[in-house]
Amino acid sequence: MKVVKFGGSSLATGGQVEKVYQIVRSDPERKIVVVSAPGKRYSDDIKVTDLLISCAEEYLKGEEAQDVFEQIIDRYKSIAKELDLSNDIIQQITDDLLTLLNGDKTRRASFIEAVKASGEDNNAKLVAACFRHKGLEAHYVSPKEAGLLVSNDPGHAQVLPESYARLYELRKKSGIIVFPGFFGYNEAGDVVTFSRSGSDITGSILANGVKADLYENFTDVDAVCTVNPNIVDHPKEIRELTYREMRELSYGGFSVFHDEALIPAFRAGIPVNVKNTNNPEAPGTKIVNKREHKHGPVVGIASDEGFCSIYVSKYLMNREIGFGRKLLRILEEFGLSYEHIPSGIDDLTVILRQNQMDKQMEKSIVQRIIDDLDADEVKIQHDLALIMLVGEGMRQNIGTAAKASTALAEANINIEMINQGSSEVSMMFGVKESVEKKAVQALYKAFFSEVLV
Repeated sequence: MKVVKFGGSSLATGGQVEKVYQIVRSDPERKIVVVSAPGKRYSDDIKVTDLLISCAEEYLKGEEAQDVFEQIIDRYKSIAKELDLSNDIIQQITDDLLTLLNGDKTRRASFIEAVKASGEDNNAKLVAACFRHKGLEAHYVSPKEAGLLVSNDPGHAQVLPESYARLYELRKKSGIIVFPGFFGYNEAGDVVTFSRSGSDITGSILANGVKADLYENFTDVDAVCTVNPNIVDHPKEIRELTYREMRELSYGGFSVFHDEALIPAFRAGIPVNVKNTNNPEAPGTKIVNKREHKHGPVVGIASDEGFCSIYVSKYLMNREIGFGRKLLRILEEFGLSYEHIPSGIDDLTVILRQNQMDKQMEKSIVQRIIDDLDADEVKIQHDLALIMLVGEGMRQNIGTAAKASTALAEANINIEMINQGSSEVSMMFGVKESVEKKAVQALYKAFFSEVLV
């Protein structure tokens, strides 16, 4: 059995849904289909989810939002018309959305959650109708009916363990199950969404629940690339990588998956295959528990910007018990989360997202660190980019750091920070945002110019 997930770009038009139908029809093992809301049809288009959020916010203000409402319905109408579906499915989608919009608004967060999740929910109904129209036995199944229970954490829901046994019952259903991604239900029966890109998470949860043999994640690229194609032209494709490598790359800035999306599949040991809806014959990228390290120590390079560092120096810091804890307590009191803490004998640096702080907060934090910790020096450095070299092969390879440092030096790029965990799955370099692309290009040339991945 295969669980198959299709992203928003794969379902943006009737023509794309036709491709989805042909992919599902071509393999009888594709039993469970997870769908996103319709995505962008072209670069300046608006995703249906964003339209739904705007519509919900206008309704909360007491406005009818007729224009936005019609835009949403027109998106589904356009898809249905291309597929020659009857108006019954559009009437059902219209009625369901109006029921939500005219529902209880006393709990603002719950109202917005339910409305924005309707993008996936209604698209699942439309896709199931399309499959039936074309002669397949297909059933829309809601997360509530299937027993997908999640924590009550809007926008960041976590699956509850008892869901998995309930989801296993889906194996008994005949035909093809079409399941909306992005959301589940809390124990009170309210809709609660995962983080954006949450349909990937739904697919991973279902693969775990039904004990699938494979989780296929269809998107709009042939494979995961070794580096962002917007930075390096025609980068090499990755044929196989491990869950840990994918998670590190996702965290480091890869946009193929949300960094939490694969955890349920990983825990069940289910391989994932990333494939292209527009080119389904391409082999794609397999994500597995273990792989052979044939092609060098680094499997991919990720980068992300928008970071700052808080540098703290104090003589004999290493002898002061609890110094790090006290520093983190200060950040906690200001409601800040951190990303990394590289350290030396008499200093340490905390890396965090700089959009968490304004200038006034920065001044207050610096003063607190000086006053509470008696620090000799505290400096905040802005506009940093973090570049991540990822590969489990680094464990067995000598000289990876030297090769990377040399490549950056030859490109005349100053390294602001280096950090590597003891797991040796990733190595991180901090550079100024202004040289991020140049640094990534230099590292790509050093590690992939003569390597097949």
